[in-house]
Amino acid sequence: MRTRVAVLREAPGKWNVEEVELDEPGYGEVLVEMVATGLCHSDDHISAGDAQVAHLPVIGGHEGSGIVRKLGPGVTDFAEGDHVLTSFIPACGKCRWCANGKQNLCDNGAKIMVGDQLDGTFRIHTDDGLDVATAALLGTFAEWQVYDQLSLIKIDPSIPLEVACLVACGVQTGFGSAAYAGDIQPGDVVLVAGVGGVGMNAVQGARESGASHIIVADPVPDKQRWSLDFGATEAFASIEEAMPRIRELTNGQGADVAVLTPSLMTNQIIGEGLLAIRKAGTVVVTAVSNDREEGTVPGLNGFHLAMMQKRIQGALYGMKSPREAMPQLLAMYQAGNLKLDELVTKTYSLDEINDAYDDMRAGKNIRGVIRFT
Repeated sequence: MRTRVAVLREAPGKWNVEEVELDEPGYGEVLVEMVATGLCHSDDHISAGDAQVAHLPVIGGHEGSGIVRKLGPGVTDFAEGDHVLTSFIPACGKCRWCANGKQNLCDNGAKIMVGDQLDGTFRIHTDDGLDVATAALLGTFAEWQVYDQLSLIKIDPSIPLEVACLVACGVQTGFGSAAYAGDIQPGDVVLVAGVGGVGMNAVQGARESGASHIIVADPVPDKQRWSLDFGATEAFASIEEAMPRIRELTNGQGADVAVLTPSLMTNQIIGEGLLAIRKAGTVVVTAVSNDREEGTVPGLNGFHLAMMQKRIQGALYGMKSPREAMPQLLAMYQAGNLKLDELVTKTYSLDEINDAYDDMRAGKNIRGVIRFT
């Protein structure tokens, strides 16, 4: 069938909206009519060249929601009409990590920057004869898409798909970075650096974990103000500006946990996070960095790290299994304990995707969302 998609043909580059040929779903795959997709910074890192994919052209997007319209052979987990969210880690359920309850670390994650299907082939082709890759084995910047059933999570059909899509990445990643990777305890003083679509949910995770003070550091005044609605107690333009208040709250010791969710992670920011935490504190490193960045981390001293018993914790997908986390977060939303609607600052059409990313880089949105229907 024919479908419209947003394709990146070169990196750095812009997204091109094109009509392409989409194959029938193969074994274990389903055809999904997309309803919405969030505009995550990770895809912007691909177009900017900060994160390198193995195959171009590539369809971006990994934070999607839609409705199952057709089943390929061998599909056992879904039926036509199911409402689904995408998972950028296609958890197999059988590898060491899945068997250990860590589906976010499934060995299939090794393919998310490759772009082909799990069987090594492609389902999308351009009119000039090129195979098209999909970001994270998904490519949600598409009106219709074929996914492996391992990449989908079925959800309650009563939940609006235009906001549920955010749980597919930004909400789970941010919330889990605070609640699970940071292991925030009641009464903790928490620093969240960067409050876009991921960091704003780190604020929600810290709030739900019982933090007594949630200090936000972000250079965008609107985001500082918005963060207060999601549970932040105070907001500053930078970690440096936040430090006097953190020291005041902790008798000079430093934050219990620092969650780092800037638009682009750098060694400098990791160093600032280390200097911001107390003895036995934790720095959670979540945001995507340029995978070619080299050099030292300011503030990282082996003796200091050991003697102060600090911890640097990387966090992938909120450090929790998607099939467990997504239904839990949606249940919190239904109970009124998690803000989703408020995260959507503006909706766009597929044709407006480059304008949407311009808005994101300008700090105008918490999360922009493309609506297909």
